[in-house]
Amino acid sequence: MDFSKLKIVELASVLAGPSVGMFFAELGAEVVKIENKRTNGDVTRSWKLPSEKNNEISAYFSSINWGKKHLFLDYGNKDDYAKIMQLIAEADILICNFKAGGAQKFELDYEAVKKVNNKIIYAQLNGFKSTPKRVAFDVVLQAECGYMYMNGQQDSPPTKMPLALMDILAAHQLKEGILIALLKRKSSNKGSFISTSLEESALSALANQATNWLMNEKKPERIGSLHPNIAPYGEIFKTKDNKELVLAIGSDVQFQKFCTLIHLSEISNNLLFSTNEKRVKNRIKLQSILAKSILNFDRDYLIEKCIDLSIPMGAIKNMQEVFESPVAQKMILTEKVGSQITKRVKSIAFNLQ
Repeated sequence: MDFSKLKIVELASVLAGPSVGMFFAELGAEVVKIENKRTNGDVTRSWKLPSEKNNEISAYFSSINWGKKHLFLDYGNKDDYAKIMQLIAEADILICNFKAGGAQKFELDYEAVKKVNNKIIYAQLNGFKSTPKRVAFDVVLQAECGYMYMNGQQDSPPTKMPLALMDILAAHQLKEGILIALLKRKSSNKGSFISTSLEESALSALANQATNWLMNEKKPERIGSLHPNIAPYGEIFKTKDNKELVLAIGSDVQFQKFCTLIHLSEISNNLLFSTNEKRVKNRIKLQSILAKSILNFDRDYLIEKCIDLSIPMGAIKNMQEVFESPVAQKMILTEKVGSQITKRVKSIAFNLQ
């Protein structure tokens, strides 16, 4: 499929919907983002760090609005509405995230749109499936769908993850739906209506934590980075050079090799630690033993040796360290807006040949 021939109208704001539009912009599609001029456009234009200047485009807005054409229109204005409908008539895909009843209010719902374009793929993002009128922001979904309850340290309060992950998950669901609809249209020559919600997307991503409850009635508790089923997995250690790393030992063989590496061969056969089940049961004692030995090594040395031995271990990096990586550098998208250089990370992380 030649994505450069696709025309997309984005009637979406904040993160989830705009990130779907940017995904298609990265693929080469023409994406027209229509912003409400009565509210000064997408609300994330005003979501600025204290260090950002008033006359600059916010980093938040920049993160998911690369490569688009921006039009400021009033949905309630007759002439502006006509312009929107003309764009929709020529479009392949429409992305929207109206509040409950908003699409009908502005006559931009699927039933109204397909009258002018019956081949359009109408992709709608909702907040709460269970309570459509409820305002849905990421932290509220993280609370309602179990993420905050299980995230954090044992002695910490429920904790939000530092990304709008519910929006990101919903965006991926919508992308997948749109791509399937494009395949369907190729054979049927008909449009589709796709909808997902942040609530459903959040629930679908609970994965093994949900199954631990559904099959064993085990409520995931706050255990920091630890894994409820594997040890040592998620334990954080300080090294000789005062840096931090995390272990992700997934098998007995990996555990034995790591113990040998840090001069603790004798504990790999200890009855308390010889199997994963025993290590999970005795993880606190095990962490204390490993911590003392790991303090004798520099972080980079251990990382290098673990790579050679196929032992899962990671350096805990801040954002500066992350973007010192050549891989991360190649994923930066730059766009000049007026005199301002804006940067963000690609939403596409796959290669297709």
